[in-house]
Amino acid sequence: MDKLICANIFVPLRTGPSHKSEQGSQILFGEKYTVLDRSVNWIWIRNEFDGYEGWLDDDHHLYYESGQDDSSPGILASRTEFTDGHGHALVLEAGSEIYNFNRKENSFTIGKSTFIASDKVILCPVNETVSQTAIKFRNCPYLWGGRTSGGMDCSGLTQLVYKLHGYTLSRNSFKQAEIGETVSFLEEARAGDLLFFDNERGSITHVGLLLDKGYVIHCSGKVRIDRIDHQGIYVESSNRYTHRLRTIKRIEVRDKL
Repeated sequence: MDKLICANIFVPLRTGPSHKSEQGSQILFGEKYTVLDRSVNWIWIRNEFDGYEGWLDDDHHLYYESGQDDSSPGILASRTEFTDGHGHALVLEAGSEIYNFNRKENSFTIGKSTFIASDKVILCPVNETVSQTAIKFRNCPYLWGGRTSGGMDCSGLTQLVYKLHGYTLSRNSFKQAEIGETVSFLEEARAGDLLFFDNERGSITHVGLLLDKGYVIHCSGKVRIDRIDHQGIYVESSNRYTHRLRTIKRIEVRDKL
């Protein structure tokens, strides 16, 4: 099985070998993936970061051999623009992974290519709390399967925020709910805890992140901040509850402040 490094800004992973199939997730620049199978013009891959599997269009299959860059990557804390030796721009999203970072030159090398940043490169872990990181993505649009500031879904938001703090969460909300320490009551929860919500059948379908007492940040239509109580998410503008609270989980992440 080929182990490769994504060399595209990001690429969609689809549930079937067709552009008509829904996007289940994305691979970000620098994330490693393994080729599991092939179809006509499509490859079935596994993202090594979170284990998510999906179909990738062979035309998007830009990569470096992972054996060329076995050093530990740095994770970009924010959207950053780079240029290569030919002046071509490369804009990488927060959560992208870069190799062989040269702090003095403000550049990184992957394969045989070197990219220089236009501004100071900030790598993770970031010097802020989980909540502060989450708020930076406020108003990002909703996109099913998205993991970037250009579009994300609810679990994409929480996964990205925790990645920027050095912790790997699963891709889907129901899988994220399987880990961490259970917090019995909302009154005992603290900023940064994950809040999970279920549907009428009791299945976990949504996740958010607790801010200060009484508020949650989550992605529903866009990344937004709403009220939260023991019943669920309350949207004041529509005067109704939109998501029913099921459980609360705490992931021990050492905030830098």
